[in-house]
This record gives sequence, structure tokens and C-alpha cells, in this order.
Amino acid sequence: MVESDPPPLSSVHNEKSNTHSPFCLSFLSLRETMRRKTRPTFFAIVLFAVVTLRVSRTAVDIPWYSESNFTASTKVRQVVLDNNNIDLNQYNHQTRRVSSVKDSVTTVSALLPDWEILIIVSPETPLSGEDYHCLFPNNAKTPAKYSGVLPFTNQTTFKCYMPESVRRRRMFNQPVLTKASENESPSPTPELLRWNFLVYESFSTDSDVVLFAKGINPRRGTNRAPRELRCVFGDGVKSDVVRTPVTSTAQEIFRCPHPNTAELGFVDGEEKIKVSIEFIGQNLVVPSVAYYSPRFNLAKSQPNLLLCACTMVYNVAKFLREWVMYHSKIGVEKFILYDNGSDDDLENTVKELNDEGYDVSTFLWIWPKTQEAGFSHSVQYLKDTCSWVMYMDVDEFVFDPTWENPWSNDMLKSLLPRVTASSSELEQRPGGIGQVLIKCYEFGPSGQRVHPVEGVTQGYTCRRQVDERHKSIVLLDAVDDSLLNVIHHFEMKEGFRSKQMNGAVVNHYKYQAWPEFRNKFRRRVSAYVVDWREAGNPKSKDRTPGLGFEAVEPRGWTERFCEIKDERLKFLTQRWFGSETREGYRMAWQIR
Repeated sequence: MVESDPPPLSSVHNEKSNTHSPFCLSFLSLRETMRRKTRPTFFAIVLFAVVTLRVSRTAVDIPWYSESNFTASTKVRQVVLDNNNIDLNQYNHQTRRVSSVKDSVTTVSALLPDWEILIIVSPETPLSGEDYHCLFPNNAKTPAKYSGVLPFTNQTTFKCYMPESVRRRRMFNQPVLTKASENESPSPTPELLRWNFLVYESFSTDSDVVLFAKGINPRRGTNRAPRELRCVFGDGVKSDVVRTPVTSTAQEIFRCPHPNTAELGFVDGEEKIKVSIEFIGQNLVVPSVAYYSPRFNLAKSQPNLLLCACTMVYNVAKFLREWVMYHSKIGVEKFILYDNGSDDDLENTVKELNDEGYDVSTFLWIWPKTQEAGFSHSVQYLKDTCSWVMYMDVDEFVFDPTWENPWSNDMLKSLLPRVTASSSELEQRPGGIGQVLIKCYEFGPSGQRVHPVEGVTQGYTCRRQVDERHKSIVLLDAVDDSLLNVIHHFEMKEGFRSKQMNGAVVNHYKYQAWPEFRNKFRRRVSAYVVDWREAGNPKSKDRTPGLGFEAVEPRGWTERFCEIKDERLKFLTQRWFGSETREGYRMAWQIR
């Protein structure tokens, strides 16, 4: 889904002042224009009308630049410029708060899509095994569901839904996370952070810091110039503040040099340093839940493997065994799942696969609609573990019609360039291949009304005739420093190129039985694809033809997208994984 464009910053900020909020700056500009032409009485009427309009708007209509998005959490009250020495008097000091409610814990909260609230708990806060709830200012409560621990920062997360009674309020405040059963009134809390304008993740490489942020580059291909931004390290309360220039911007990815940790007073083992992004000259720092760790050692303890697979998942436990077992047989050595907040049986399924000898690991990536950002993160995270990485979803299976018995774990690797030298050696070879592209065939429901228990390769056997898009296997050392990727394709460094494969295809089991496909309406993990519930961009390839904008089964769904009967992978996997058992003929991923 493409996020809506924010108004130009110049329309809401006045660079001549560094002491007023964005709203005040706009109003002061209006007052300056009308000062000599307007009587005091008329001025009072204008003031009353503007203020009334502002407070009457619902929170979902408030633009991202509004003062109410930053009050008490990220508003910069004063920035003093003096020979490139910038003093941040107040920054993020009220993001976390402790409520007076009995048994409440210290948290920071952000409003996600679909009225979902992400609760992030300080790692120093003790938690018991008891059930927690989100308590709102009007005393409404909703259950808080445990969502995992964030990597690197060791912060526990919960999720809860905002009740209808709170959605009607004029301002959304952070809920209190409590296990108390009493109906107590919480003390005033800061406003909820908003997902559409937030620095949500950070990690360090040996040479720089990579930040991930929503709302700064709101549209693919339209990126703010690095000179407009700075990285901000520290909160101005528990630490000093240090700034470094932004060196690269692409989609939701921003890079900047490491700060001088001596200036931050950073000591290993102490609380991590808050990190964010600042608009230069705009008196504006992006709200942040990200923290800085100096030169974090990512995955260097892992062995270097030739071929891994990386994907982002959400509630795919029922599909995972088939995908892992198949691709492991043809050459994938390790599987890395960026978990987008699954609440199914994923953890147990992964454990079972590892117990059976497969190498599967998960990485909690809880941020919604950030598949491309997650894949960019994986390039750095896996660079010391994997040489090549296959980026595909769990409903996508690589297949070459020439593959027959006996199977070989070199089948996938045979699609890669023969040269496996380091990037420094490859850079000396003009036109070196850094990315292999494989065309996709999209399969339809094939008459299925429920998920086929024998697996997608067995149950879905009818597809569209024309191939759509391509998926990729990427040499991590060849990925451009911007980490830019679009729909599983990466920007290459100078000296590298992509190669289109002939023969091999990806069977994409995209249009499945309606109960499975309907689940995609609520949650799309990609960052820059159209939301099927919105009427915009009706001709997008991400849309399902004839589906409309609601999760209502179209007439004749089970027979749609069926132009060619294609059972080649079905019969191949039967030879590789099928067998007679006491319960009848079964595929290996059905056997427990």
C-alpha cells in the first residue's frame, strides 16, 4: 500500500522560528499576513474557528505533521545552532511513563493499522505470568496479548485493540498496561505514537548505522535528499545528544555514521541510547521507538553457507513444513523467517522442523506492512552467514521441468553463477551476476474450497497462462549500499547485473481456497503494495481481478484463474515425498 503524501514541510513550518510548534508556526504566518488588515474582533473569530476545527477533528484525520502527534513524546522545544553545535533541550523524555494505576508497568505505545496498539515494555520492568490488559482513559479495557521480545533491545511487546468507545475520543492517549482487576482511573498519559510517522528499528554495521522509519519517504521512488536530514543519538535527559549526517535515503531505509560514543557517555550494559531522524532547519524530530547499539555483532558466529532462504511470515504454520522440506531437498541450507507477529502455531512448527534436522530460525519483525524493509534488514543481518539468499514467500516453490529422479541438493545451486568469489573479486569482473531472476506462474483455487491437507503442490494444479513478475536469488555482497529492494528484487552495486533464468519457474500458489485467501484482506506484509480495501489504484497488479474492495467471495471463485492445467510439480513431489502409510497415501509433510 502506498502511504498518502504529507504536505510539503515548508507549508507547515517557518524556518525563521525555532520555538513554536508546527501548528503555531502556520497560524503566526497567517497572523503576520493579516495583522494590518484585520480588526481585533475578526482576529478573535478566526482564532476561535481555527482552534475549534482543530480540536474537533478525530485522531485518524490528523495529519502526521500536526502538533498533537508530537506533544509530550517527540516535540523539540528548542534547537540552538552555534557553530554546528546543536543543543537539544528536550527530546523524548516523556515517551515512557509510569502510571499511578496499581500493578501497571512502564511502557510506550504506538497505534498501528486496524486500531491495533503495540505496547513496548522497558527491559528493566519485571513481568509476571498473569494476564495483562490495556486500560484506557475512559476506564475501558481490552486484553493485552503477548507478542514476543524484540531482538537486540530485549523489550517485551504486547498488542491490544482500541475499543470503540475510545475511537470516538478527540485525542488518543497511550493505554496503561496493567494486570489489576480493579476498575481504576489511570493518570494522564502521553498521546499514542502514530505508525505513519515513526522510526521503528535500528541496527549497527561495522561502518555505520541503519535506521528504518515510516513517513519520511512516503512514496516509492520519491526520497528526501540526505542533506535534508540528520540522525539524532540520545534523548537530552539521560544522555547528551549527538548528530551525524544522513548519507543515504531509500524508501524506509536511512544510513548515517556512528556517533562518538564518548560524547554520548555510552557504557556497555547501560540502557540503550534512543536514536531518531531530524529534519534539518524544521525544528522537527521523528518520533522513535528505536535504540542504538554500537557496532552490534550480528551473525558472525554462524558458518558461511552458499544458499539460504529468507521470507516474511504471518500465520503460515500450516504451510511451512511443505515449503521447508521441499526447498531443503533441492539445496537451501538455512531458512530465516522474519516473523511479522504471528499468533498461530509457528513456534512449535519451527521447533519440530529443527528437531527433524532442518535449519530454521525466526527473527521477530513485528512492524506491519514492512516486508521490503525487513528484507533490506536481512541483507546486513545475514551477510556473514549466507552468500546467496533466495527471497520468496511460503506459497512460492522454485521448479525446473528438467528436474527428475534422483533428486539432488545441488538443483537450486545449479541456477547460480559458477563464480562464488568474494565481492571484491567480482567487482573486477564487468557485468558480474549478482541477482538471478526467476519468472512466476500464478495458480488459482483449482476447485478447492478449503486448504488441501496434502499440501499446496498437490491441491492447486491450475494456473494463469502468462507469467507475472519475477522472484530473485541474491548475492548479498552485490546489493547496493542503499539496500533498496522492490517486490523481492534488489538494487545492485555498480559492476553487478541481474540475470533472467530460462527454464526454471516459480509456482506461486497465490489464489487459494477462499478461507485462506480472505485472510490476506486484513494483513498485507509488503510496504508499497495497494491495500485491497482501498478504492485507489484499481489497475495495480497487486489487486486480484474481479475481487472488489471487500472480503466477500466473488461468484465462481473456485474456478477462477484457471487457464492451463499444470500438474508437473504435483507429480514430481509425489515421487520425492509421497508414500503409503497405515493411514493411506500421504506426503512427507503430513506425517508427524
